[in-house]
Amino acid sequence: MERAGSDPAAIASFTFHLERVARGGAEFLLDDEIDPLETLPDAGFFGAVREAGERALPGVAVIKLNGGLGTSMGLETAKSLLGVRDGLSFLDLIIRQVLAVRERAGAAIPLILMNSSHTAGDAERTLAAIPAIAHPGLPGGFLQSRVPKISAADLTPVEHPDDSPGWCPPGHGDLYTAIAASGLLARLLSLGFEYAFISNADNLGATLDPGILGFMVANDHDFVMEAADRTAADRKGGHLCRVPDGRLALRESAQTHPDDASAFQDVARHRFFNTNNLWLRLPALQELLERHGGFLPLPTIVNRKTLDPRDPASQPVLQLETAMGAAISLFDRAAAVRVPRHRFSPVKNTEDLLAVRSDAYCLTNDWRVVLHPDRETPPVINLDPRFYRMIEDFERRFPAGPPSLLRCGSLTVEGDITFGEGIRIEGTTTVRSDTPASAPQGSVLSGEVNL
Repeated sequence: MERAGSDPAAIASFTFHLERVARGGAEFLLDDEIDPLETLPDAGFFGAVREAGERALPGVAVIKLNGGLGTSMGLETAKSLLGVRDGLSFLDLIIRQVLAVRERAGAAIPLILMNSSHTAGDAERTLAAIPAIAHPGLPGGFLQSRVPKISAADLTPVEHPDDSPGWCPPGHGDLYTAIAASGLLARLLSLGFEYAFISNADNLGATLDPGILGFMVANDHDFVMEAADRTAADRKGGHLCRVPDGRLALRESAQTHPDDASAFQDVARHRFFNTNNLWLRLPALQELLERHGGFLPLPTIVNRKTLDPRDPASQPVLQLETAMGAAISLFDRAAAVRVPRHRFSPVKNTEDLLAVRSDAYCLTNDWRVVLHPDRETPPVINLDPRFYRMIEDFERRFPAGPPSLLRCGSLTVEGDITFGEGIRIEGTTTVRSDTPASAPQGSVLSGEVNL
């Protein structure tokens, strides 16, 4: 990392997590040692503090996590450039969202992207094409760190003829180190910015909400996490809980003991999941970073991979990562709030993409992609990975665009099936075929459908 020019704080952070793993420190949050959360303050009732949030908007910076390439879908460019609605990409929509808030607030609210080395060029070209989004005195982006992949056998850095595959991103928890190491945090503070709103670039429901900001200001919080009700579709994702010292904590699947897997996925017991929409008070972040030597001592997440993700026979490696939301346990004045599902519309795979492109979601006047008002939860979609996982294969099987999913509870597709124009999927539906087949245009599919 020193030879590659890594920042000293990034090296200190990696060393901290490597030493923890070397000591055998599996950091499990055991289910019988945590308390589930029954309720959270509801953002739907923040009307009384909304005005305070409106007044504070000029002091907020919008930061989007934009490091992903979408390789799981076969993309070789930034995932944020993928077309998602009406010919617009994620980044196109994000830019329009921020410009809409600027107009409403009458302030030059900055948009800043945390990029990886793989996405920075694409992002810079997109931002440069819309000069109105630039902010005087602030960059349009900064780089996240990268860390070595570690041999699963002996914890040494792996060797690779091509340098790049030996490195990996350290998870979005690196935001805290990277924002300081890049000089961006100091720059924001010098320009008088007090708050940052941070979310994933692939979550188009995450926009500046004056009510949540007002709640943060009125209660003098330094950290606020947006959480939503868990459904069956969210059972494998991290959930909020309370640890013995009374603090809020985020438990990810990697922090769950195998014996607690069932309890972890019990959405009635653990009711709230982290949307990864976070609000920070920047002076408090600076103080916390100074206290810990330039990085935050977040829980270590160990991801077991192979050196070449495309070759399961390649060398077994460990990727040491952290989660941004886990910082909720480190801030003294931290809180979580319950938000409606329309604040969370992520796209992690082609199944998510099919949903947000469909009429189960709407594009609002302020450029948010949100769940249709007639729906309380998104449709549960399972597409046969043999034929739909890669974006090129997916697009080819939906040549006329997505079918109507407005009345769809769940859709399972088994086999190589092409969907024609004007198809409606209703209720709980499974469409299957043992040979390549087509669903006729204009058809209504429901229940068990064999083609």
